[in-house]
Amino acid sequence: MSIKVTIIGAGSVVFSLGLVKDLCLTESLKGCKVCFMDINEERLDIIYKLGMRYAEDLGAGLQFERTLDREESLQDADFVINTATITHNEHFMKRRRELTARYGYFYGHTGMPEYHNLQLMLDVAKDMERICPNAWVLQAGNPVFEGTTLMTRETCIKVCGLCHGHYGYRTIAQTIGLDPARVTWQAPGLNHNIWLTHFYYEGKDAYPILDAWIRDKSEAYWEERRKSGGISAQMSPAAIHQYKMYGLMPLGDTPRWGGWWYHTDLETHSRWYGSSLGDTPEGRDLVLRHKDELLQRMKKAAYDPVSVLSASSAIRRPPNSTSR
Repeated sequence: MSIKVTIIGAGSVVFSLGLVKDLCLTESLKGCKVCFMDINEERLDIIYKLGMRYAEDLGAGLQFERTLDREESLQDADFVINTATITHNEHFMKRRRELTARYGYFYGHTGMPEYHNLQLMLDVAKDMERICPNAWVLQAGNPVFEGTTLMTRETCIKVCGLCHGHYGYRTIAQTIGLDPARVTWQAPGLNHNIWLTHFYYEGKDAYPILDAWIRDKSEAYWEERRKSGGISAQMSPAAIHQYKMYGLMPLGDTPRWGGWWYHTDLETHSRWYGSSLGDTPEGRDLVLRHKDELLQRMKKAAYDPVSVLSASSAIRRPPNSTSR
């Protein structure tokens, strides 16, 4: 019996091709049915055509469907991957920016609730209770922790939240001169609140190596990165400050949040993160421009048979983007 995987919000330029790649490369899913669902017909058509091309090139034998109707997409689903977000598009980003600026807040960390995204997650879970009650929902769109908690409390659906933030250990290892393949690590926590509790290199505690890097090399590293375009949040002064306060390194998007004191104004934000980008109006504009450029490349690859869109470029996240 073939497995059916439904992807809600399949028009995402960040997630969907990466999901198709993973499905195609998972041998046990060969021949499974993938249903793309989105309310944007153009984007839905683009991802459908690219998915067909990608699966054919890899010989994955996946069966693809597409629909604008959420209830239709959930029929006979075994797994539902929800990547959809309402408040991360250009319209909502601009509204948020204008509202926060009007009341004198620095854009990005006003604590504004993700009501619309949470309501969408709950609506999907309630639809699943009626249509595919035995299916799992894999929640990829933010806010992951709040959304999975809400769906678990309000429905009987099996829920799993997905976050890639723990891979921040690789950035730490590479920055301080360690081979990530030789690192043993553990990083429990919640979405955007993840901490490196175990950090070993070739069987030995690697935290002393990190301490030496902070003491001897961090300032030169930050100065160099400031000149060359900015510091990654993972190894920013804010991340190291959190490490010194709490005794563990924060991972993923955790350094980007940390505390209100990093985000009181643009000057303070730049001091802690070494750049005026990231969670700033300029940084958000850069993310939106990058997403639009990627969408145009995807469109060309979908409708031009001689055009090539590499898997790596298709799934690469936009600069300064969040986890979702």
